[in-house]
Amino acid sequence: MAQETDLTEEQTEEVIDPPDIDSKYRMILLAAQRSKQLQRGALPRVEMDPRKTKPTRIAMKEFQERRVNFKILDSEKAGK
Repeated sequence: MAQETDLTEEQTEEVIDPPDIDSKYRMILLAAQRSKQLQRGALPRVEMDPRKTKPTRIAMKEFQERRVNFKILDSEKAGK
């Protein structure tokens, strides 16, 4: 049974397929949220040295390279 668990863990890789970022404003909001995650200890998903690069720059590079998942909520759904 332990072998079955190991196989499923290997098979469940994270699929990264974020939607397109439709405005500069949304990019700023997303980068700010991701920057906070990086400051709290999240590992960067791009090859940049976090000791020499600001978290906001790392976050923007991650979004440019489509390395971070996110969802855009409809304003109608978000209000409910």
